[in-house]
Amino acid sequence: MEQIQATIITIGDELLIGQVIDTNSAFIAQALNSVGILVQNRIAVGDNKQSIIDALNHASAKNKIIIITGGLGPTADDITKPLLNEYFDGKMVVHQPTLDHITYIFEQVHKRPMIDRNRKQAEVPDTCEVLFNETGTAPGMLFKKNGTFFFSLPGVPHEMKWLTENKVIPIIKENFTSKFISHRTLLTAGIGESFLAESIMDFENNLPDHIKLAYLPNFGMVRLRLTGTDNNDQSLNQTLDVLFEKLKLAVAAHLVTDEDDTMEVVVGKLLKSSNQTVATAESCTGGYIGHLLSKHAGSSQFYTGGIISYDNRIKTEFLDVPPHILQTVGAVSKEAVEQMALSVRDKMKTDFAISVSGIMGPTGQTDEKPKGMVWIGVANKEKVISKVFYLRFDRQRNIEITASQAINLLRLLIINKI
Repeated sequence: MEQIQATIITIGDELLIGQVIDTNSAFIAQALNSVGILVQNRIAVGDNKQSIIDALNHASAKNKIIIITGGLGPTADDITKPLLNEYFDGKMVVHQPTLDHITYIFEQVHKRPMIDRNRKQAEVPDTCEVLFNETGTAPGMLFKKNGTFFFSLPGVPHEMKWLTENKVIPIIKENFTSKFISHRTLLTAGIGESFLAESIMDFENNLPDHIKLAYLPNFGMVRLRLTGTDNNDQSLNQTLDVLFEKLKLAVAAHLVTDEDDTMEVVVGKLLKSSNQTVATAESCTGGYIGHLLSKHAGSSQFYTGGIISYDNRIKTEFLDVPPHILQTVGAVSKEAVEQMALSVRDKMKTDFAISVSGIMGPTGQTDEKPKGMVWIGVANKEKVISKVFYLRFDRQRNIEITASQAINLLRLLIINKI
């Protein structure tokens, strides 16, 4: 069985200058992977005709599926549709169902008059199959040439997602049969990537050719992903299951979860399963830990809230940190974070608490307390634990690593590992 490959092309100057982060490619790649399609390339190009043509030519030389996002809006810099019309030798025609849909959105939903610029969004090349977009005004399009399918989707994320799930994937499943792709992912903490690789070298060296191991380090954690491809779905999953069990045993001392979850999701599951709660007291992270803990649905079951005590006055008045602690050892200290954790747990009436105080940079450091120095505290009803970290990155990354380490320290307290 052939391994069908795809290329994702994202269009827009805003992507190249970093003004907008490309999340579309990640979503599309995951959707394609779920039906056995291997993404060979992800290409970002600006709003430039020749650059887009070059990308299309390059992608179609080796791939059966091309997915393009962006450039389908109503403004002058949206050049994708006229370019595709020319590329596939078409002529522009009005797609009446799309025109009716756009008219309804403007006149009935938004109570605004239609203008010619919006009407033109209903024009499509007559060489395409229209992918009707229920969630927006720009229709998707499918072109076919020499056995290759070219999908053109809007760049607006929620429109792209709807079209991918409801139009693109069903069409691909109907027209292509590819090798099966399957993954198994686990998360480790407390060991660096190189040391982890050294510890499982024998396991990795003995993997069969159709199974690959990937290391995905981030924020002091390392995800390990086993990926397999095979003609037989059942055989592939059986092989992966056996190997995954061996991998879990090999990393047991550092294993956080055997699912593809983030640390905050892992902790949320632990708290919900035991019907327990947590509160936060944050200084240097400015609420980022609370954001992580509350970003997923159902988090109100375990996260009650937090106090952002950025100013020392807030630490004193709301978290009962004695002034003499701030005057002697300072806010970035074991004593301060331990009192912050104890106090917020008591005030919020929770089972657990997290507290952080540090110097994120690029200013504020002293000889005694360098940039990146962070104290993290966690507490339950029996004890309070604190730990100091010395981070070496920019402000944003230091904040993110601090939050991840703080949530992991809470995990260790929950499972009685500290």
